[in-house]
Amino acid sequence: MRRISHGFASAIFEVVYLGLATNLMLVLACLPLLVLVIGTDPAEMWPYLVVAAALAAPGCSAAFTVFREQGRNGAGPLRTFLRGYAATWRKALAIGAATAALLVVLLGDVRALASSAVGVVVVPLLLVLSVLALAVAILSLVAIAEVPIARLRDVLRAAVLLGVRRWYLSLVSLLIGAVQLALFANLPAIAAGVTAAAALYLIWANGRYALRPVLPAAEPLTD
Repeated sequence: MRRISHGFASAIFEVVYLGLATNLMLVLACLPLLVLVIGTDPAEMWPYLVVAAALAAPGCSAAFTVFREQGRNGAGPLRTFLRGYAATWRKALAIGAATAALLVVLLGDVRALASSAVGVVVVPLLLVLSVLALAVAILSLVAIAEVPIARLRDVLRAAVLLGVRRWYLSLVSLLIGAVQLALFANLPAIAAGVTAAAALYLIWANGRYALRPVLPAAEPLTD
């Protein structure tokens, strides 16, 4: 029987460590959201969930930074996560807050108009806009992880344009996110401790491919 090479075993260990370390940092960065989702009734606490979801956005952009920097500068995932958080948190928080506020308005209108006569026409449009808002937010978080110095206006413009033009890639990212949320609803420990990094990695890779027409040649994140 052929023995497993040291290089292969080392690569497997690095991938596992990357995933577990990223999951740990994500749990810490998104702790308010996790506590509210697990320990409260979302239907009653939704205003706080909206705020907590916005606060969780920098954790996602920091995780995307970890994936971007993997193997480039010798820094471990914990340090890279913190550096990515510091580099992107302002823009990520703005993206998260704007998206959360927009979704509150759109979904609130969906609920209010669902039983009305105009709801047949307006509700599908509002739902499409809600999906588009989520897709733009995901692409924007990937973009600021790739180019932290990019202007937020340029990031949002590119995310809207490519999110619509490459809608099929946006749907893939949203589907991955939906599967992760469904897993979290049923098995929160597994979702937060095992699969979160894998799901975000797939979303990052997909979003990075969607943004490829506007991304410059990537450079490692420096101190």
